[in-house]
Amino acid sequence: MAKKIKQIAIYGKGGIGKSTTTSNISAALSKLGYRVMQFGCDPKSDSTNTLRNGEYIPTVLDTLREKNTVKASEVIFEGYNGIYCVEAGGPAPGVGCAGRGIITAVQLFKQQNVFEDLDLDIVIYDVLGDVVCGGFAVPIREGIAEHVFTVSSADFMSVYASNNLFKGIQRYSNNGGALLGGIIANSINQPYSKNIIDDFAKRTKTQIMQYVPRSVTVTQSELKGMTTIEAAPDSAQAAIYTELAQRIAAHEKSAIPAPMDTATLRQWASDWGNQLLELESGVVVGGVQAGI
Repeated sequence: MAKKIKQIAIYGKGGIGKSTTTSNISAALSKLGYRVMQFGCDPKSDSTNTLRNGEYIPTVLDTLREKNTVKASEVIFEGYNGIYCVEAGGPAPGVGCAGRGIITAVQLFKQQNVFEDLDLDIVIYDVLGDVVCGGFAVPIREGIAEHVFTVSSADFMSVYASNNLFKGIQRYSNNGGALLGGIIANSINQPYSKNIIDDFAKRTKTQIMQYVPRSVTVTQSELKGMTTIEAAPDSAQAAIYTELAQRIAAHEKSAIPAPMDTATLRQWASDWGNQLLELESGVVVGGVQAGI
């Protein structure tokens, strides 16, 4: 009987720390003994940089443009602690569909039985989450990934992108699409940030997988071209990423989220904005005076 490979997709708004989080999860999983592939699905093709000392790798689409036939082995590169690194790539700027690289790369790897041949335990798709359409929806729509996680801060545009992702998951769930595992709450350094993201999770019927604070350790590590797991393995931040990786490895049951419609989301955000103004002015809310 063939081994079941856990395939997950991590989405998030551009600039929210999605690739940073994904790479640290991959690094932590590899240290825990799992055979891991990180599959970059962002046209910027920089998902795996910190797994390879800051180096870019040739993408699937770039390689296909150079030759008609490509072996999967030509676009798989070894990264930190034996992690397999792949970048789907995108079209030339201003030309074609940005999600085409995902579609092409997934088809190539399926045809050549790559995951089985490499005896992988976990495949992580690192996907741009600003839009959930076309190629970017492939891991969800076609059920390639079994579990989806979103990286989100408490900022409105990040929450907005996550809510849109939830709509996509809900839409494709009846056709065998991937389901939602939970939220990775990033840049959570203040009590109000935790309260906002907790409330968003409650409203959309999901869970928080981990609270990840903003840390200078992450910045220092990335300036060296490394993950925090590699550059600062004994740091508090590395411990947080390791705990998150353990939770993801153990995660088995995902669900259909309950996204808010746009008007409800806008009102929810406005209500939180008013609460923060009251807190900032020292007004007692709900019988408790909470600091910002």
